[in-house]
Amino acid sequence: MYLFVAAVLSSLLMWASFPPLDWGFLIFVAPTPFLWALRRARSPREAGWLGFTFGALFWGAMLSWILAIGAVAWVPLTIVMGLWAALYALIMYVARTWEPWRWWLMAVGTWAAWEFVRARWPFGGFPWGSAGYPIGTLDWPRGAAQWIGPTGWGVLVIAFAASLVLATEEEGDRRWVELTGGLIIALTLMGAIWGPSAGGKPVQVAIVQGNSPCPGSDCPAEKQQIYNSHLTLTRSIAASEGTDDIDLVVWAENSFGGAFNPTFNTEVASQMAQEAIRLEAYLIAGGSRPAGPGLWENYNILFSNDGSIVGEYLKTHPVPFGEYVPFREFLRFIPQLDQVPNDMVRGPGPVVWPIQVDDREVVLGSVISFEGAFVRTVRSEVNAGARILVVASNESSYGTGSASDQLIGMVRMIAPSVGIDIAHAAVTGKSVFISADGSLSESTGLFEEAVLTGVIREQRSPRTFYTITGDWLQVGMMLVAGALLLSARSPSRGFRIRPERRRE
Repeated sequence: MYLFVAAVLSSLLMWASFPPLDWGFLIFVAPTPFLWALRRARSPREAGWLGFTFGALFWGAMLSWILAIGAVAWVPLTIVMGLWAALYALIMYVARTWEPWRWWLMAVGTWAAWEFVRARWPFGGFPWGSAGYPIGTLDWPRGAAQWIGPTGWGVLVIAFAASLVLATEEEGDRRWVELTGGLIIALTLMGAIWGPSAGGKPVQVAIVQGNSPCPGSDCPAEKQQIYNSHLTLTRSIAASEGTDDIDLVVWAENSFGGAFNPTFNTEVASQMAQEAIRLEAYLIAGGSRPAGPGLWENYNILFSNDGSIVGEYLKTHPVPFGEYVPFREFLRFIPQLDQVPNDMVRGPGPVVWPIQVDDREVVLGSVISFEGAFVRTVRSEVNAGARILVVASNESSYGTGSASDQLIGMVRMIAPSVGIDIAHAAVTGKSVFISADGSLSESTGLFEEAVLTGVIREQRSPRTFYTITGDWLQVGMMLVAGALLLSARSPSRGFRIRPERRRE
C-alpha cells in the first residue's frame, strides 16, 4: 500500500507544479516518490498499476477543465494518460534491480523517450504535463532553455528526482544529487546572467479581446456578436491609445466566422481593412471557413496597413476529438462525437510575413491555439524566419478553468527556448505579452472585453542554440536508454531480470 501512497503523492506534487497552483519549484522533487515506488515494485502488475495510478490522478486533476465540455472527453484522455504512465512503469520494472548508475540512466532516458513519443503520437501528440514546462515559472532557470529547451529541462528534472531516490537508499550515494544539482545550479546561473533577449526595435501591439456572449455554449448570432465586439473595440483604439503608437492589431482565434468572414463577405473584409488603414497598422485575425463537404479550415488572415490582404496561415495541428474525429467511420456509435460534425483540414506548414514597421521590415509568424503548446511548431516558425510571433487562441469552452493559464505557462517556457517575443491573444482571455526571457506583462482577465497594448521586440540576436539543434538532450538520453535495454538482452532468454531484492 505504501508504494501506492508514494505514487499518489507524486501525482499531487506534479499537479501543484502546474496551473492553477503554479508552484513550479516543486517539479524538481515531484517525480521522486513515484520513481522510488517503481524501484521497489514486486511484480509487473504492481508496477503497471503504480504507473496508471500516478498518470490517471495527475492528468485527471490537471485536465479537469475539460469536464466543462463533458466527461466523454475527460475520461478517455485520463485513461490514455494513465496507460502511458503504466508503460513507463513496466519498462522501469525491467530495470529495478540494475546497478544504481544503470537504473538512473534508464529512469532518465525512458522518461525522455516517453515525453518525446507522447508529444508526437497518437494523433500528433499531447505535451500537457511535460516535466520541463513548470520551469517557466522560475525566473532564473528558464533562461537556460535557450540551450536545452523545455525538453532538456525535463531531462534534468527527472535526473535530479532519480538522484534523490538513489540518495535515500540504504547505501545511498549522494554523488548523483551533487552532480545533477550542480549542473542545474550552473545552468540556472548561466541562464540568469546571459538570459535570452529579442534585442531588436519595438513593435507596438494592441491585442483586442472581444469576449463571447455565451462562452461554452451556442447562442443566437454568437459569431456575429463576437465579430462586432472585436470591431467595436478596435474602433475605440484611436480615442484611448492614439493612432501613432500601434503597429500591429491582434484579434484571437475565432474572432470571426460563419457569415461574418472576410474571405467571402466583402463588407466584413472592407470593415477590417478600413481599421487597418485608419490605424496605419497591420491587423491579424483568426476564424474558420468551410473547405468542402464535411471539412473546414482554421486560419489567420493578415491585413496590411494599406488595407490589402497580405496572406493567410492555416492551422497545421488540429485538436483530436475537438477539431476533427480520428477514425470517424468506426466511432459513429458514440453520439457525443456529433458535437464535432466536420473535420479540420491541416495547413501546409509555417508561414511568415514581412511587415513594415516605420522604416524597417519585421518578419511576423503565427500559430493557433493548441499549436502554441508544441515547441517544435514554434521552432519551425522561427526557423522559417519569424522574428515576432502571435499565438492566437480560444479556450472559451472551458469556462473559468486553468486551460488558458496552462497554455500561457507552456508558451512562456517556449519563448526563451527560441528567443522570441510573443503576443498571446485569446477571445475570452487571458491575453498577455511574453518576452523572450519568458517574463509576462500584465494580462487581461477571463471573460472581459479589453484592449491590451504593449511592446514586443523584433528578434535581432542570433538564433538560440536550441532553435538550431532542437531536442538534442532529450534525444540523446533516449538513445542511452535504448542502448541499455539492448545490452540487457540475452540471446537465449531475452531480458535479464534479476531476482527481486528488497529495499526499505
